[in-house]
Amino acid sequence: MDLAALRRNYDAGGLDESGLAADPVKQFTSWLSDVLAAGLPEPNAMVLATATPEGRPSQRTVLLKDYGPAGFDFFTNYGSRKGRQLAANPWASLLFPWHPLHRQVIVEGRVERLSREESEDYFRSRPYGSRLGAWASRQSEVIPGRDVLEERYAELAGRWPDEVPAPDFWGGFRVVPETVEFWQGRPNRLHDRLRYRREGGAWTVERLSP
Repeated sequence: MDLAALRRNYDAGGLDESGLAADPVKQFTSWLSDVLAAGLPEPNAMVLATATPEGRPSQRTVLLKDYGPAGFDFFTNYGSRKGRQLAANPWASLLFPWHPLHRQVIVEGRVERLSREESEDYFRSRPYGSRLGAWASRQSEVIPGRDVLEERYAELAGRWPDEVPAPDFWGGFRVVPETVEFWQGRPNRLHDRLRYRREGGAWTVERLSP
């Protein structure tokens, strides 16, 4: 397979400073609306990058569950690899890979835990099976086989046939953005990259070379 020969010329449109929203959250909402209208699968999927205090990175795909001026929210097991890394090094990057629209959004910033009330409110909104799954999986731990998960799940279903309490080892994180970059693919690899950068209480927009 000749991977070097795999290429596409992006011609879905451009991104100009004059068409940007006043702040990155409004611009993100506009692009997310386009993604939803296009019917892309998992439109709220994002790649979360974290790192150890020594700078060793790791990545995984998670789901955006809420966002606004305060930041971008997701939920996980605090004992997972990402949870442990964020506890030790509270900085992260998010990537929204909206390839069919020739677009990407990259968010970088400091990470903080959501309140216990916010985490429990979201947990109660999850499907019953997902709530049991949060208890059954000791996320990122090595296990001898899938049967361990199935047995834990069955045991928990017998214990909690209706209501499932929120685990104290599970909850939400918020990425508070310091920069938000909007990437639009253009012909000849001369892509548009416009980055919002926080300066005090305001946002500055910069164009980056592709």
